[in-house]
Amino acid sequence: MMASSSLVSLSLPKPNHLIIKASTTTSKPTPTTIATPESLNDRFGRKGIKFLESANDTPIVELTVRNGSSLRLHIPNAHVTSYKPKVHWTDDGLEEVLFTLGSKGGIGLVLNHLSSLPLSKSTPTPTTTTTSSPSLNLSASEWKVKDVDSDAIDALQVELSCSSGSLDLTYVVTLYPLSMATAVIVKNKGTRDVTMTNAILTHFKFKRRNGAAIQGLRSCSYCTHPPLSSPFEFLSPAEALKPDPSPSSDWLFFGPEPEKKPGVWTDQDVPFTILKNKLSRVYAAPPEERLKAIYNTPPSKYETLDQGRELFFRVIRMGFEDIYVSSPGSLAVKYGKEFFACTGPASILVPLVVKPGEEWRGAQVIEHDNL
Repeated sequence: MMASSSLVSLSLPKPNHLIIKASTTTSKPTPTTIATPESLNDRFGRKGIKFLESANDTPIVELTVRNGSSLRLHIPNAHVTSYKPKVHWTDDGLEEVLFTLGSKGGIGLVLNHLSSLPLSKSTPTPTTTTTSSPSLNLSASEWKVKDVDSDAIDALQVELSCSSGSLDLTYVVTLYPLSMATAVIVKNKGTRDVTMTNAILTHFKFKRRNGAAIQGLRSCSYCTHPPLSSPFEFLSPAEALKPDPSPSSDWLFFGPEPEKKPGVWTDQDVPFTILKNKLSRVYAAPPEERLKAIYNTPPSKYETLDQGRELFFRVIRMGFEDIYVSSPGSLAVKYGKEFFACTGPASILVPLVVKPGEEWRGAQVIEHDNL
């Protein structure tokens, strides 16, 4: 389906037509300045793909498939600020999944080029990163529309691209009736290794703190750890680790224990990760374990549970080694009445090394069976 000059084979899960691809055609030159919505519509617009201008004069693109599911993508910073899938059979059965305030929240692509780390000559030794490592944050890179594709408005796709130094970056956002996907491709055109940390972080909206949870991380090892700093964050890495000023005292009988100190590893022995209280965690194989020939990795998928709206969404990671999970706890009241939590695939504990001439690919898929 969705024929193109080339496919990015990410082996995405069901539905069977869920295929992310990126064009390698060079017949269309990349604009050197921010294009207007009019010029973008003339060049890339088609049924289900519409280019608009936001309140602050930023070009955005809206994707809408046949069943009404939609998403909104701010082009210059590759920021997904809205995802409204159809989750009920009623005509107006759309629900906003993302928590967004201005330029914060939503789905943010975080890319950090760690200039302070030594060049890799072989398999890198696992290194726990810190928020003080000098780095070049690529999250605010100026993205341009490179290509679009569609399949009878049941599958819509926008491909963004930008360059930073020796890196060619591609970000592909795809919408389907029951799912959406974001995929990043990092290609090293230079002559030296590039060392990076990165993540695709989604701020999920919940109706209330009670009943907000994640299912599917049981038996997975985790440690308290700050998030990667990004322009999309509500809480900075330092704020994410501060104790909750108003912690909840009514822990559920299967609820979590108080957070451990950073660097202390724990195996989760409960079926649900309760998001009511403040936490900031990385679920992953400990770095020293990754030196072994065989080790346990975190699950490739897990589910967010919103008991208040009786909705769940499945999050699928590809290419990334870690899963980041955080909750603001009582601090969420600073941002409105609704609750939110941040989660997504990441490479935090062990930086990626992209060798000259090679590329790295990672993706996140959000899908549901709520209908």
